[in-house]
Amino acid sequence: MTLEQELKDLHQQAIDESRRCDNLDRLEELRLKYMGRSGQITAILRGLAQLQPDERKVIGQLANQVKEDIQKILDENKRELENLALGEKLAQEKIDVTIPGSRGLIGHIHPLTQISEEIIAIFYSMGFAVAEGPEVETDYYNFDALNTPADHPARDEQDTFYTSVRPDVLLRSQTSTVQIRVMQHAKPPLRIISPGRVYRNEEINARKYPLFHQVEGLLVDRDVTMGQLKGTLSAFIRALFGKPLKTRFRPDFFPFTEPSAELDSQCPFCEGSGCRTCGNRGWLELLGCGMVDPNVLRGVGIDPEEWSGFAFGMGIERLAMLRYGINDIRHFFNNDVRFLRQF
Repeated sequence: MTLEQELKDLHQQAIDESRRCDNLDRLEELRLKYMGRSGQITAILRGLAQLQPDERKVIGQLANQVKEDIQKILDENKRELENLALGEKLAQEKIDVTIPGSRGLIGHIHPLTQISEEIIAIFYSMGFAVAEGPEVETDYYNFDALNTPADHPARDEQDTFYTSVRPDVLLRSQTSTVQIRVMQHAKPPLRIISPGRVYRNEEINARKYPLFHQVEGLLVDRDVTMGQLKGTLSAFIRALFGKPLKTRFRPDFFPFTEPSAELDSQCPFCEGSGCRTCGNRGWLELLGCGMVDPNVLRGVGIDPEEWSGFAFGMGIERLAMLRYGINDIRHFFNNDVRFLRQF
């Protein structure tokens, strides 16, 4: 059989097989059979170099024409099969445009975000500005500059998350680090709050979590008194909860304040009788506070003979638990939509 006759036979054979195709996969197999890299038409074209010049010209023109015809037929059949498949799909997936649409679920602002924004707004109304700092800190900012001695237990790995970057690099355990950074670069009078995430190596239970949120405040000015600190915090609590909670200031110790105090609130879950949430004490610690230690001021170049100040720090989760009646801190981090939907 001559090459010319072979090409004519392949042409007719391809037309007949294409017409019998009833799916796109089979049609692709036919394309590869005739015009793929190992296809029959491709093989003839590759063999043209072995023919005589006159025969090569005739067979080459015929082979290209056959290839174009077969490709055209395959394309037409492909469009028909695609239209057929689309029609079947549309028939199966009819949409009744007269049916009312369904609304997607709308998320909620997380309760911690809500109360954080309220806290910032309250202190902003008192003249405090917001300052932020890095969560990965050095022990200078986290401990040394805050008058924390080298043998303080908070420096132990049992309490603080250290990193592998350097021995002195850690995850901050308090946002007091921001206070130091602000006092290093700004002159008094100062009035700032520093909200953010902090990390402590603590056992997870109803009251504690290794990651939590904190907001700390700092006021540095002339002739600042402990009475101003108590008045500021009392006004803040009344504004946040909308009513005067039963609270108490009790003496405590913090390396960076002197004198220092804890501000407690009566536990709203047991009304002071003792429960799992308050550790059977009847009271919940709201925040720590005190007058800024003169050593802290000297360390950042502020003269404690001219300037004084107060500082405070509180856990946002603890305030949210009181505000919303939540008895387990773990609820904030479990991503349970049944919990989040309430807010």
